[in-house]
Amino acid sequence: MSKPLAWTVWAVTALLLGCFFLWPILTTVQRAFFDPSGNFTLVAIREVFANRIYVEGLWNSFVLACASTALTLVIALPLAFLSDRFDFRGKKALSALLLVPMILPPFVGAIGVRQMLGQYGALNSLLTHLHLLAPGETIDWLGRGQFWGCVILNALHLYPILFLNLTAALANVDPAMEEAAENLGCTGWRKFRRITLPLIMPGLFAGGTIVFIFAFTELGTPLIFDYSRVTSVQIFYGIKEISGNPFPFALVVVMLCATALLYAASKLLFGRSENAMTGKAGTAGTTRTLGGAAGWLCAMAFAGITFLALLPHIGVVLESFSKDWYRTVLPGEWTTQHYSDALGHYLTVPSITNSLKYAGLSVAVDIVLGLAIAYVIVRTKLPGRQTLDTISMLPLAVPGLVLAFGYISMTQPGRFFEFLNPGKDPTLLLVIAYSVRRLPYVVRSAVAGLQQTSETLEEAAQNLGCPPLRTLRRITFPLIAANVLAGALLAFSFAMLEVSDSLILAQKQQHFPITKAIYELFQMIGDGKFLAAALGVWAMVFLGLTIAVASRILGKKMGALFRA
Repeated sequence: MSKPLAWTVWAVTALLLGCFFLWPILTTVQRAFFDPSGNFTLVAIREVFANRIYVEGLWNSFVLACASTALTLVIALPLAFLSDRFDFRGKKALSALLLVPMILPPFVGAIGVRQMLGQYGALNSLLTHLHLLAPGETIDWLGRGQFWGCVILNALHLYPILFLNLTAALANVDPAMEEAAENLGCTGWRKFRRITLPLIMPGLFAGGTIVFIFAFTELGTPLIFDYSRVTSVQIFYGIKEISGNPFPFALVVVMLCATALLYAASKLLFGRSENAMTGKAGTAGTTRTLGGAAGWLCAMAFAGITFLALLPHIGVVLESFSKDWYRTVLPGEWTTQHYSDALGHYLTVPSITNSLKYAGLSVAVDIVLGLAIAYVIVRTKLPGRQTLDTISMLPLAVPGLVLAFGYISMTQPGRFFEFLNPGKDPTLLLVIAYSVRRLPYVVRSAVAGLQQTSETLEEAAQNLGCPPLRTLRRITFPLIAANVLAGALLAFSFAMLEVSDSLILAQKQQHFPITKAIYELFQMIGDGKFLAAALGVWAMVFLGLTIAVASRILGKKMGALFRA
């Protein structure tokens, strides 16, 4: 690639992210710190911390994120260690099943959990059947445990991200260092704490940062659980007052500052040491083959976590097949009608078409731009290529809720981007939002492919007179097509089921994507929740197939796609 073309890629990336990543953030910051006359003020920020409801929402969000991250680590770390150090019967299949929870946004799983844990749901019915509850007596599990319901759902949805990062980090630990520690008498838990854990800390924080930011800003699950005392829901409801109330802007700024500080701290503490500490192992590690009771215990640990993680999905599936599910352990009547109704409902048919359109266009943008960015990073000596790499990954570190709110702010009447106002037609804005949010997946997968591909074939083609762009199309792209496909599949599938952008930016029924349609159906009286569950299952099947294909292509390298 010529130097002018490389700088053009740099400039296009900077323009896209400048307009649709930095601009919405700066617009939100400006509305929080400046009054309508343009005077600097801290009134809105002070009011956030003076208002008991806002402070409670921030505290609840912070504690929710901490608890979700801690529980995710408790689940993922032992599983990653077992997967890296031991072989046992069914390991490959069980490790693949661990990725299944990623196939559905947790807010859709919350629909199934509400049915199972409601006052007249499956759990209370089971307790009554076992004579642990008197007939007619109920326990309001969700009323008492909305917080822990959100924590558990977040952890069961997000632990695969941390598992993938930790598995990759453990695979890169040099066994010679652990063997040296053992020779000096450092064994067991002490060896893990003093040697192994520091070596895998960059991978742990890479995945842990994503988990924390996701849990801190998650919108869908608290909405379904009616857990309104968290900042994300307060921001969502504040959009209705966006034209005259500065406090939603101040809330977004506070949330953004909290996530930015966490991201900066993790990079400062572990970013520089990541390459040195988790470089390729000097010697190949060995795994112990476990048989008998030990092998079965390992297999049961994997199977048990997978089963727990699938419970919300099972709840959604059961609800999608139920005609009546009230005061019974399982649905009283079964039907497949909801599946055909879901595909013929006036809300769902346009939503599927819309999601395919939004996701398809956004992935086309990501493939072209992501491949160009990756080529500049790996194949050129451009002075700013590392900066390009950094800015292309920044969307992973900023919550989707913050960006979605920023898009609303920057398209208000009188603003430069008023023509993109989602109240009129959100198509272009949603395509841009999806593209910006998922660009890092395509960049990282393309970078991995280029790093594994020798430059000699490209040089040979150019020596024979093949122009650079034709070389890229005829030689380079076919060699890294599998990596690009994996990143594109992930970008497409996650865009299809994007939550924050979809719930906030799609404001009219004819523009609803799938996730907004599921949310609206769930709130309808009658068969609405059953249709929402059926649509969720259709989405689950689609996303499961795409993640399975991407995982098969990338293997352990898939974890790199979820690093901030």
